[in-house]
Amino acid sequence: MANNLIITIGRQYGSGGREIGRKLALRLGIPFYDRELISRAAKKSGFSEDLFEQLDKRATNSLLYSLTMFGSTGLNGMSLTDQLFLAQANIIREIADSGPAVLVGRCADHVLREYENRFDFFITGSVDDRLQRIQTHDDYELSGKSPRAALEKMDKQRSTYYNYYTGKVWGKSDHYDLCINAGRLGVENSIEVILAYVNALKK
Repeated sequence: MANNLIITIGRQYGSGGREIGRKLALRLGIPFYDRELISRAAKKSGFSEDLFEQLDKRATNSLLYSLTMFGSTGLNGMSLTDQLFLAQANIIREIADSGPAVLVGRCADHVLREYENRFDFFITGSVDDRLQRIQTHDDYELSGKSPRAALEKMDKQRSTYYNYYTGKVWGKSDHYDLCINAGRLGVENSIEVILAYVNALKK
């Protein structure tokens, strides 16, 4: 098992978790992984990246719909959504074994639960703070929905996906090193809190 610094970040929609992860990785000078995991998993599995993108959206939208829509195929009768999860989990472990990294989402905290060099953070914020962020940043997909409807949908998707594949409760504090309210702290201060926590435990 690797002794590299691994940081996983779970986040509510609109909390700024992806931006925090990306900037944290830059501060540390280590790789950052988010949706790149889908591309790498697709290449390794032999499925097309477009299919994986579709499955990723469907899997977090409604697992029952996914299993019904895409059925079970090949690989011991597993559904394609299950195959997607396992492919991503394998890539996450390969990344953790190969060097330090910051990983956002994809149940990385659970996948790497046996790695002692791992720090897990959950980024949250009030509904009002997150709604404001969704409406003022370009990297949020509303898909024709109101900001509040998009926020509620994405939180439900992430919760359903995480709970199903981990058997744990998404966002529950005892699953993480720290839960950080980035709506109050802001992105930069949230990064400082994470760095201070990691450095304190590494001494």
